[in-house]
Amino acid sequence: MLQGVGNVGRKAFTLMEMLIVIVILGILAMVIIPQISTSTDDAKLNTLRTNLNAMRNSVELYYTQHNGTYPGAVLGGAADANTAFEQQLTRYTDVTNTIGNAKTADIKFGPYIKGGQLPMNPFNEKRDVLVDTAETDITAKASDGTTGWKFYAKTGVLMANDGSHDAE
Repeated sequence: MLQGVGNVGRKAFTLMEMLIVIVILGILAMVIIPQISTSTDDAKLNTLRTNLNAMRNSVELYYTQHNGTYPGAVLGGAADANTAFEQQLTRYTDVTNTIGNAKTADIKFGPYIKGGQLPMNPFNEKRDVLVDTAETDITAKASDGTTGWKFYAKTGVLMANDGSHDAE
């Protein structure tokens, strides 16, 4: 007798079997992939909220310890309000907002944010801040996406500056 004639000893999949497996894998991918991207967006939003909360707490502590002055409102030796805001929160300061690199008898406050830099906005991956030192209307806030954060030094409003998460 001849061996291997017909279906006896067959070792390959048929075209129909392959198509069925591909269709099933495609259906599974359509179900799973949207859930993964939603989880990623949720994680970014939670990170944004956590970072904003930590920075807002740091700003309020700074305000309390510096006689009602927000970071960035007084330059303290920095070149501009944006740099002053970052340095006043990440370095040591005195009661007059002067920035120092080491703790001394007078420069005894801070740093309010550890690590020497502001946290990152997870939606645009920027750490820098845009400080508005002129606006006094608490409702006139808008982001433009140029920096990670936007801070209003007269009102103390801190927000994400990525163009889509102003309300957070």
